[in-house]
Amino acid sequence: MANSTVFYLGTYTSPGGSQGIYHASLNLTTGEISTPELAIEARDPSFVAYHPNGKYLYTVHESTAGEFSAYTIQADHSLKLLNKVTAPVPGPCHLSVDPSGRHLFTAGYGTGVLASLPIAPNGTLGAASWSQQNTGHGPNTGRQEGPHMHAAYPNAKGDLVYACDLGTDEVLVYKLDKATGKLTAAQPKSVLTEPGSGPRHLALSPNGQFAYVNGELTSTVLAYRVDPATGALTHLQTLSTLPAEHGNNSTAEIHVHPNGKWLYVSNRGHDSIAAYAIDSDGKLTLLEIEPATVREPRGFDLDPTGHWLVVAGQNSNNLTALAIDQTTGKLTPTHHLTPISKPVCVVIKKS
Repeated sequence: MANSTVFYLGTYTSPGGSQGIYHASLNLTTGEISTPELAIEARDPSFVAYHPNGKYLYTVHESTAGEFSAYTIQADHSLKLLNKVTAPVPGPCHLSVDPSGRHLFTAGYGTGVLASLPIAPNGTLGAASWSQQNTGHGPNTGRQEGPHMHAAYPNAKGDLVYACDLGTDEVLVYKLDKATGKLTAAQPKSVLTEPGSGPRHLALSPNGQFAYVNGELTSTVLAYRVDPATGALTHLQTLSTLPAEHGNNSTAEIHVHPNGKWLYVSNRGHDSIAAYAIDSDGKLTLLEIEPATVREPRGFDLDPTGHWLVVAGQNSNNLTALAIDQTTGKLTPTHHLTPISKPVCVVIKKS
């Protein structure tokens, strides 16, 4: 496909359904998405992440007690298994790689464990070099009876890691030892979100000055200023991701546009994408809440040019792309729907 970019999809697997990690192509002119092809068979690869050098791909296996796989990306975009490791991370649901490509961070929803795994020069994963069990709970007895670590993100400098715990209503801040991969609590160690909000994912602005967190349980987005010296987060505002009248909903993914001017959050239930403008002080103004045109829009990503948002419809079993207006940041659906069973993660290489 001319003028296109290849991306990878994490899925929930099942007999007769998806069988692992898939790859597809996005046409950067029309927004059409090719039929996904199986890159490699894998059990419930619900979140995938690139190595910074673009040669390797990593996944969690969410339904396991803590399995992770490393792959080499082949010339035809298929994947070749490098190795598989286990770590004390029940129900791993997210992973990321630090900018140096030497450490992988993963969050375990099951019991609230955060862990670091070393990455060898050949891309293989080693045994966990560090792990920590978080403690606490939140007011939502159905979802916050204990810690539920949901995501971990290194900053662009690679000296800090932010972790979202849905169960304890906090975003934890850690200092990273770049040599060993060990994390130590920053001071202050965390920022508390609104009670019951359930912080799920986080997005840092390109300049590193601001951070944005989506509250899964309250359908909110929270804006923070980042202290350049300590990485501490100072709350700026909290906004809804929904219109005044709505039904049951939970947020899923969050991303800042490459230009740093716009922010996007997906709504599951309302089945929409909330778009916001970001001002020079990091504060948000709602631009629109646009139908995602898929059901249960879980994972999504922006292509490196910032022209397209590709979103996975977990419950409609398909993908679509929405065009991003380069002047306003608003979204326009293409209505091109590409079938695939239970897609939950979209990852597009950024460079």
